[in-house]
Amino acid sequence: MSFKSLSSSGTLSPEDLSITLSGSNLHAFTYAELRAATGSFSRANYLGCGGFGPVYKGAVDDKLRPGLDAQPVAVKYLDLDCGTQGHKEWLAEVFFLGQLRHKNLVKLIGYCYEDEHRMLVYEFMSGESLEKHLFKSINGSLPWMTRIKIAVGAAKGLAFLHDADPPVIYRDFKASNILLDSDYNTKLSDFGLAQDGPQGDETHVTTRVMGTHGYAAPEYIMTGHLTTKSDVYSFGVVLLELISGLRSVDRARRPREQNLVAWARPYLKCSDRLYKVMDPSLECQYSCKGAEAASLVTYKCLSQNPKSRPTMREVVKALEPVLSMEDFFHVGPFVFTAPTEVPRLSNPCRHCAPRPRWVHYRVHWCAVAATKVVELPPGERGI
Repeated sequence: MSFKSLSSSGTLSPEDLSITLSGSNLHAFTYAELRAATGSFSRANYLGCGGFGPVYKGAVDDKLRPGLDAQPVAVKYLDLDCGTQGHKEWLAEVFFLGQLRHKNLVKLIGYCYEDEHRMLVYEFMSGESLEKHLFKSINGSLPWMTRIKIAVGAAKGLAFLHDADPPVIYRDFKASNILLDSDYNTKLSDFGLAQDGPQGDETHVTTRVMGTHGYAAPEYIMTGHLTTKSDVYSFGVVLLELISGLRSVDRARRPREQNLVAWARPYLKCSDRLYKVMDPSLECQYSCKGAEAASLVTYKCLSQNPKSRPTMREVVKALEPVLSMEDFFHVGPFVFTAPTEVPRLSNPCRHCAPRPRWVHYRVHWCAVAATKVVELPPGERGI
């Protein structure tokens, strides 16, 4: 049964859902079991608010349910105020994650469908989301190789969905839906907007436009036509965020830079201008060849023409070699004493203004080849 036929079949009883999911190895938990697992949904176990309601940390074992491995879990509780759309998204997650298993998709352990209670029970991911690591971390910047590892894992997850029969369109690919474990292994989460892709002679599916501003493909926004290439565009946006360290949309930036794709895409295929896009917090510690290769993939994914975008399998094939590119410029500890009059560029790059203690000399396109001159306080300057 397809998700479209399941979701349009009217009222679905818990028994009907159980029959549909037979063979999925999902546990149908009771409300009492999940209340016990989360300490009565205590505030101490509250993790945050997900797409359709609060999320709690819990613990399950074979005492709760025979045959269940002892493990921490995340329990998503559907907020009844979400109405019909909330129930549909809950059902989508149960349906797709109950049937699809892959190392780069978050594992659904079970669900609760009892009276007015709707819950989902997932494996617990200790590393939180890519969004938090990339934009809200207090522990420093993600290293280049870690960023590429995350991108490759996410690409493999999308490729698996697109290769399914029928293909599955994720529809809400964004940094906050990419979960990470302690080793930065990638898991795609939140399948509430997932949908069966076109089948047979169909070229697309037409649906209500939903998703997140800044990530959705332009043709989907304009027409409601959805294909796997819509996901490819969204992947390109996230890859650009990984490369640049900037959010897809940020009203606090200068007007022409507020939309990241519109501003950055022209630079992605120009090796002598790519330095404008690279995240300065990487501090030169990345592969020039790798940055160039990843940027070219990003450029293709963000094509306005869906047919010009690569498939996710092609994306994986192009990005995996970047993991072995190690032409890094390694900078060791050093002290450089600058003269009193430190030369400055007449047209400094966009990163110079907020970092007046650094002077950039661009030898070629990549910041790896740049020289950093430290301006010491006047009393410490040499002759």
